[in-house]
Amino acid sequence: MSEATQKYYVPHGSHWPIVGSISLFLMAFGAGTWLNGGTLGKFMTIAGVGGILWMIFGWFGQVIGESLQGKFGEKEDGSFRMGMIWFIMSEVMFFAAFFGALFYARQLVVPWLGGEGNNFFTNLLLWTGYEAEWPTNGPGNLGGDFQTMGPTGLPLINTMLLLASSVTITIAHHALLRNDRRWLKLGLFMTFALGFIFLYFQVMEYAHAYHDLNLTMASGIYGSTFYLLTGFHGVHVTLGSIMLVVIWIRSLKGHFSPENHFGFEAVAWYWHFVDVVWLGLYIFVYIL
Repeated sequence: MSEATQKYYVPHGSHWPIVGSISLFLMAFGAGTWLNGGTLGKFMTIAGVGGILWMIFGWFGQVIGESLQGKFGEKEDGSFRMGMIWFIMSEVMFFAAFFGALFYARQLVVPWLGGEGNNFFTNLLLWTGYEAEWPTNGPGNLGGDFQTMGPTGLPLINTMLLLASSVTITIAHHALLRNDRRWLKLGLFMTFALGFIFLYFQVMEYAHAYHDLNLTMASGIYGSTFYLLTGFHGVHVTLGSIMLVVIWIRSLKGHFSPENHFGFEAVAWYWHFVDVVWLGLYIFVYIL
């Protein structure tokens, strides 16, 4: 039995947590100062972002080095898996709050403003003539008239891209399990390529919505929920694609084996989560 399997590895004191804490403070405080016209806010924000990137590269590099040195065993692997599971659970709750806001506005608030049930005086006295139909930018016609983004066209293409990326990451995973390095690298490359193509089409979709459909973040509750849900999902696709690139580079360097590849699995779990969230978005935002 190796030393890694006999006892739980505890690294020596690290400076990365304090670097991350200071950087997060600088970024948050600097962004608030910048938004309020402070002269140093911009520079504090940039310094904070730079510090976070430095921490990410340094801390992750240290953990990767420890893994390659064989310092992690089954106990550490279990801790990593549990940590990733709880992280994804927090992301589930994150998007559940946004889907809940969409449901609340669509199924409860809009009918209430239209006078449904015992609230007919709301429509009669406050918003006379308001029609409780979804999508809506009222009462008040906030942002002016707009058109919705339908389920065909770019949204459908992006859905097919993400479904295909789930297939390619699964191909890469099975290739890793049978130690097929060629298909591992190819599958990972195809996955993050599809992710970046998705982001390109989403930028095109936003440009079309703003300039051709007059659908903006100021278009009432529909516009704000549309960009809130799709925008945060786009941020997650961006982060996932970057993580896939890192895993691909590590694969090119010969990292991971059929017996030791949690770093790969963690990113694969995250990517599948991103795909599932998009399916929910496509159904509840674009179709229904």
